[in-house]
Amino acid sequence: MKFKSLALSVLIAGVAHSKVCDKTVYLTFDTGNMAVAEDVADILKRQEVKATFFLANEKAKRGGYALDDSWKSYWQNMVKQGHVFGSHTYDHTYFQADAKDGRISVKSQFGEYAGKVRKLTPQEFCQDIQASDRRFKELTGQNLSKIWRAPGGKTSPRSVAMGQSCGYRHIGWAKAGFLGDELSSTTHPNEQLLKQALDTLQDGDITMAHLGIWSRQDPWAPKVLEPLIIGLKQKGFCFGTIDERVGVR
Repeated sequence: MKFKSLALSVLIAGVAHSKVCDKTVYLTFDTGNMAVAEDVADILKRQEVKATFFLANEKAKRGGYALDDSWKSYWQNMVKQGHVFGSHTYDHTYFQADAKDGRISVKSQFGEYAGKVRKLTPQEFCQDIQASDRRFKELTGQNLSKIWRAPGGKTSPRSVAMGQSCGYRHIGWAKAGFLGDELSSTTHPNEQLLKQALDTLQDGDITMAHLGIWSRQDPWAPKVLEPLIIGLKQKGFCFGTIDERVGVR
């Protein structure tokens, strides 16, 4: 009941929202299991907000994978709406550690090497980042922007430099920008996450959430995203995309 009251008050306040803003926040989404992908798209369109998406070929809750042909029309529509897209590594490849020989140790969640620890050279690591770009071009006719995000946000200066060596700038998120959609809904209910974001986000912050997450029983996006956007508008925020923030194409 409390959550409904807070969300309703934010929605009502949004009716009187002025288009004038003096701060900017950057909404970003990682693919995840795609369970709420359509919800996110609908909310962003209704609120006339652009966001940035980091894409990996992750297993989708409805079956298949986020970058297979069943999602082709979805990504094409998101391109038409003017959103921005970056790589999340094709196989959702987690950085493990720097190796002594100049390579890095990684473990992919999906793909041919799923669950196996490997050591990659800069060229090999770039191939995983670039594979999302090539697949997105096949699906939409458009390349990704030259940005990437490491799964789990796990990096080292070496792994970040490896991405930079093939032209991709790494994008993390602000501490306040962790929107908590992967946390337990029992210990971190939606109302709490909404209030925390509205109270703590500041000018220039990058947020992070997912288009669906396996670990949360009460989905975040359908209940929190729109009240969050409206509440931030009321506080004088506009919404930008990462290419604008870091000056990449």
